[in-house]
Amino acid sequence: MELTTRINRIIGQLKGIVKMVDEKRDCTEVLQQISAVKKAIDGLSKEIVISDICQYIPKEDTEKVKAMIERAIKL
Repeated sequence: MELTTRINRIIGQLKGIVKMVDEKRDCTEVLQQISAVKKAIDGLSKEIVISDICQYIPKEDTEKVKAMIERAIKL
């Protein structure tokens, strides 16, 4: 997925959270949306790091490097 599309989706999620807070929605619902945004940002961060690093390594090593980055991010 294109990075700009992911960023725009996160912005939409954040706007949704603002609306939920303004509407005084249930705390659990708001926290679920915040959790979703956090996961989306983590995914975006991972993609940015992977795309940056992979431009400096041989193509045949990209999958191995992606796996290493994913393990490191999960720590």
